Amino acid sequence: MAAALPIAWQQVPILAGRHARLEPMSREHVDGLRAALAGDELAALWFTQVPKAADVLGYVDSVLATQAEGLVLPFVVRDAGGRVVGSTRFYGLEADVPRLSIGYTWYATDVQRTGINTETKLMLLTHAFETLGCISVVFETSWFNHRSRAAIARLGAKQDGVLRNHKRHTDGSPRDTVIFSIIDGEWPAVKRNLLAKLARHEQESP
Repeated sequence: MAAALPIAWQQVPILAGRHARLEPMSREHVDGLRAALAGDELAALWFTQVPKAADVLGYVDSVLATQAEGLVLPFVVRDAGGRVVGSTRFYGLEADVPRLSIGYTWYATDVQRTGINTETKLMLLTHAFETLGCISVVFETSWFNHRSRAAIARLGAKQDGVLRNHKRHTDGSPRDTVIFSIIDGEWPAVKRNLLAKLARHEQESP
């Protein structure tokens, strides 16, 4: 499947800003990801798909295997100091449309609600719309993940609907999936909104 995708859709780019740096996930990131997940606070949320710290090696190997099949483009997120603080990915790659999804995103608890997520989403969306030429970018989350739903809406994405019993949570229970999207005509306004949010984060930073 990977060979059928354009080259740009097979490569995980390095995206760098002031607050965050995104780079292709590899086994070299295992220790950093494990440290970011220490305490398993994120994994304790039953409606998320965040691994436990002890399971990071298997998690990374599974993601890289899925990447080799041409299904995802996974990133590790570093903060301005170079510390690994999270992960995200492109998935649902449909170059013929073109469209993709952004998700499987998580951050260490101490960097949540900082400029890192805002800048990460800005860089990912800019790459999707301005480099890959997407006409739509999709976000999915569990009905029960109210924080994620609110964060996606704050980006400027619009809710398209709810798919009932769409998937399963990691505990096996059925998941109603809330679908959001940003389309190409909305991207200029969404980009201005994200740049303004990022500027506010920078003003508030010491």
